Amino acid sequence: RSPMCLAAPSKVIALHGATALTECFGQTREVSLLLMEGEDIAVGDYLLIQAGGFAFERVEPERALEALALMEELASAHPDDDARRWGEAA
Repeated sequence: RSPMCLAAPSKVIALHGATALTECFGQTREVSLLLMEGEDIAVGDYLLIQAGGFAFERVEPERALEALALMEELASAHPDDDARRWGEAA
């Protein structure tokens, strides 16, 4: 059985050519926009990021904020699990 991969929506806080600096749960990460070719990515957008560091989908802000709120709620219910690690490769 393969482990589940969970992608938390990450907010774009800066753009640098083919990469973006994103933030999620207080952690920043530089990600590749290679898989988003043809998309008009802007600061403030929410993206889903693969464990390998590639953005692969833009998420509507309302949906992203709902998902992040649910993830925070789940993290509060399970304080021993670090939500910042949910997007890491297993």
